[in-house]
Amino acid sequence: MTYNEAIAYIHSISWRGSRPGLKRIGVLCDLLGNPQDALSFVHVAGTNGKGSVCAMLAEICQQSGYRTGMFTSPYVHQFNERIAIDGAPISNSRLTQIIAKIRPVAEQMEDPPTEFELITAAAFLYFYEERCQIVILEAGLGGRLDSTNIIKTPSAAVITGIGLDHTAQLGSTISAIAREKAGIIKAGCPVILGSSDPDVQRVVGEKAALEHAPVHLVDLDKLQIEEVTLNGTRFSLAGEQKPYHLQLLGKYQPRNAAIAIETAKVLGLSEVCIHAGIENSRWPARFEILQQDPLVIFDGGHNPQGIDAVVESVETLFPDKVHILTGVLADKEYISMALQLQKIAASVFCVTPDNPRALPAEDYAVVFAKAGMPARPAQSIDDGLETAMQKATSDGKPLLIVGSLYMYKDVRQALEYLEQKKKMS
Repeated sequence: MTYNEAIAYIHSISWRGSRPGLKRIGVLCDLLGNPQDALSFVHVAGTNGKGSVCAMLAEICQQSGYRTGMFTSPYVHQFNERIAIDGAPISNSRLTQIIAKIRPVAEQMEDPPTEFELITAAAFLYFYEERCQIVILEAGLGGRLDSTNIIKTPSAAVITGIGLDHTAQLGSTISAIAREKAGIIKAGCPVILGSSDPDVQRVVGEKAALEHAPVHLVDLDKLQIEEVTLNGTRFSLAGEQKPYHLQLLGKYQPRNAAIAIETAKVLGLSEVCIHAGIENSRWPARFEILQQDPLVIFDGGHNPQGIDAVVESVETLFPDKVHILTGVLADKEYISMALQLQKIAASVFCVTPDNPRALPAEDYAVVFAKAGMPARPAQSIDDGLETAMQKATSDGKPLLIVGSLYMYKDVRQALEYLEQKKKMS
């Protein structure tokens, strides 16, 4: 099996879609010898902030001297990013070896695994074979029936926050979604909760009480933002003398950092390592500066809560409105997102992300027009970016690219192409 064959095999079973439940992943892991049972996990669920919290926790654990695995989704450049050890994505050769071991096992199952279940099992096997001392495990969809929830009691269960997303699968109310996320709580497992919503706290508290699991509420009132610039954020926590510096941009990132810090304290990690981990954390596509002239920022905010955070960051960092290039998936709350984005938009350019579930650029432009903000649909991400960049350059305003993470790779490639085109002209 070659690497391309391994990737093709993984994607060949994507037609099975999302089929929540732990039976298939349980059978698959059992056939593989249950590698997950030999690993120590921090399990992270939530609507927004999961990826950033995972990245911070992984860096803190690495600074603490642990061989640290991290499983996240989706990827932004290459599939391998989803499975990493000490910040390095799994190599092509190791991914190929792992999939070659799993494929014959999966194909003998009466009810074969879904794509996500296969990837989850691959991560478990890789982390086991590479002798990871701790694994930061991001839940996929929900928590209770997510394939990552096959693990036994983790060292900590983290719930970052709850919002209305994936309502068709998880429920139409905050309480219903919280109940699904709280499914990662297991007997005696410390729970770190980053939500101040009373309904979320009630639901999580009820589940924790059933499992005799201590709950650590992240008190965001203790969070004091001291400085927010394009170079990062300096913040402090009440009761602590030394402030933190976070290079990740976005006014929402200190809130994610507070969750990671509380988790690290529960794990018993040192203050020195916690500060170093926060300082050195990196996570692409989250209010990331892609270019300076004109200033181009990408943020993968793809639901109303994520867009709220982006709007807050823009209003904090920039005195005037910004130009926006955006694309979304059709199963998102895109009408609400458009209404939020128009608050900070000097102009809007719509594109179609490279995904079967994408909302066509023309349809998204109509949504903005109905909200009172004329928007230009583009035939491609390349065309949309070039037009938006010209507008940002002429006006001297930043360009914010926001929406589906599935745009990120194409945006980076388009920026490189435009840079080469500029040099040749």
